[in-house]
Amino acid sequence: MQKSVRQPHVPNIEAVPKPYRYFAINKPYKMVSQFVSSHRVTLLGDLDFTFPEYIHAIGRLDNNSEGLLLLTTDRRITKLLFESDTAHQRTYLVQVKHEVQPDTLERLRTGVTIRVKGGGDYVTLPCEVNIITEPLLYFNDTHPLQLRPPYTWLLLKLTEGKFHQVRKMVDAVGHQCRRLVRVAIEDLSIGDLPRGGVKEMEEAEFYRLLKI
Repeated sequence: MQKSVRQPHVPNIEAVPKPYRYFAINKPYKMVSQFVSSHRVTLLGDLDFTFPEYIHAIGRLDNNSEGLLLLTTDRRITKLLFESDTAHQRTYLVQVKHEVQPDTLERLRTGVTIRVKGGGDYVTLPCEVNIITEPLLYFNDTHPLQLRPPYTWLLLKLTEGKFHQVRKMVDAVGHQCRRLVRVAIEDLSIGDLPRGGVKEMEEAEFYRLLKI
């Protein structure tokens, strides 16, 4: 059954009680990255954890994506991580249909043209991408859906985050994205956190691993 967390309006950062709190979660497939929705969807509040007041997600993973999602009561983090002049690396495991060829990897590495939100074409920045044969080294996989071969797992590292960028990038080179798992932001990785798991972190460690 859908649950929601009704949170009061936060007029300014001083209204949030200190010390701030910081969490890493392994967001399951088919869960939206929010606590309140007017739609009948699975919410962050459905996780088996009691979050504090004023909690919010830092960035988002779409409903069909899985993996590392950060939550905090510190409203400075989104700006420091995603709106600063310093780019921060995000690492994704991407399972695509069919075998990916070397020339396709090179196209992804050097930049491909995607359609961005609001219209218009955008050429993605150069990125790191490699074929991975052992994805379980990067995350604790308890996903119920398994894709029949042939398929390829890619490890893709980006320093930008356009709307649905990873899915659009692999589609632009002729491969359908079947699973998308964020496994790290900078040095903060999902590790062995189980699907739906929640880990509270100390502020100093949180800032250090995110390089903010």
